[in-house]
Amino acid sequence: MESNQLLSVAEEFGCPLYVYDAAKIQSQYNRLTNAFSKVERLRINYACKALSNLSVLKLLKKIGSGLDTVSIQEVKLGLHAGFSPEMIIYTPNGVSLDEIEEAASLGVQINIDNLSILEQFGAKHPNVPVCIRINPHVMAGGNSNISVGHIDSKFGISIHQLPHILRIVENTKMHINGIHMHTGSDILDIEVFLYAAEILFETAKNFKQLDFLDFGSGFKVPYKKGDIETNVEEMGKKLTKRFLAFEKEYGRELTLAFEPGKFLVSEAGYFLAKVNVVKQTTSTVFAGVDSGFNHLIRPMLYGSEHHIDNISHPKGKERFYSVVGYICETDTFATNRKITEIKEGDILSFRNAGAYCFSMSSNYNSRFKPAEVLWNDGKAHLIRQRETFDDILRNQIEVEI
Repeated sequence: MESNQLLSVAEEFGCPLYVYDAAKIQSQYNRLTNAFSKVERLRINYACKALSNLSVLKLLKKIGSGLDTVSIQEVKLGLHAGFSPEMIIYTPNGVSLDEIEEAASLGVQINIDNLSILEQFGAKHPNVPVCIRINPHVMAGGNSNISVGHIDSKFGISIHQLPHILRIVENTKMHINGIHMHTGSDILDIEVFLYAAEILFETAKNFKQLDFLDFGSGFKVPYKKGDIETNVEEMGKKLTKRFLAFEKEYGRELTLAFEPGKFLVSEAGYFLAKVNVVKQTTSTVFAGVDSGFNHLIRPMLYGSEHHIDNISHPKGKERFYSVVGYICETDTFATNRKITEIKEGDILSFRNAGAYCFSMSSNYNSRFKPAEVLWNDGKAHLIRQRETFDDILRNQIEVEI
């Protein structure tokens, strides 16, 4: 989106504000499907934890995506958005058997990642198809919080516990229809990913009635000019060749599945905030905005970088600023960042704000969550209203003291 378009949206709906570009989501989806165009049965399941607004879910359903969910609430959101149960995979971690049974009763694909629940579920529901999430013990990810395939991860069943998996399957006679892995987000080395894929192929040979292999996701997107990203085209060529060869070896057609979240929506998102104050100290120039880590926590949580543009004066002289929020705690979005000269009242645009931004927002300091807008076909559509004080009070119960 252009600066003038973002400014017009900010003027119409106010700040702080999340804006999502539908065309970018569509182009990212097309880029991934084109990279695997030679795979006859390709399934892209959008990881909705990245951004779960109903209008975004409906957009992805319209362009052909399935849905990857991690909670019973996300399953129900997907069904509410119009996804059929067979287009939803449910991959929780550390949840109760009751929640998994509830998801199964809704008809979605179940994906189990621990031996205890696998045995309990298989004993009670041997005829319900189940996917198994393995941990390949392959490290990937740009931050320890988003690397989930290593040996100390809480996610997945260790590949070294395969004999235990096979014993449970044999004893319960349960139906295993898929094998899944996810190494982590921000994959940088395609060869490491392909190495993990080989582990998945070897594991799959132990199960004779599979319908799909799920390779997770974690494709890295660029956060700044010249930043590295996952070469999905190269990965598509290499993994397609290996997948088609395995399919022949396996003796039946299989679906190749992925679960991209950030890859589909990160670059489509913009977070707009208004500058409340420009504060000069003895060593720093602060640009204080009408937001904080209550709205965008990733820089503070992961150390992630979001490119910041002054869209009010995009061609001004560049100066160095530390962009900070209004939360009563340190909430620094950027330190000594080069940005065109900022004045009070200017609108700053944070890029790559589509994934894990609004979905991780909170009411810390009793602040309202921002509104969300979908930019589609040159028009801005409000898809979530800005919260009000009534939302802060909702669900609270006042008692006599």
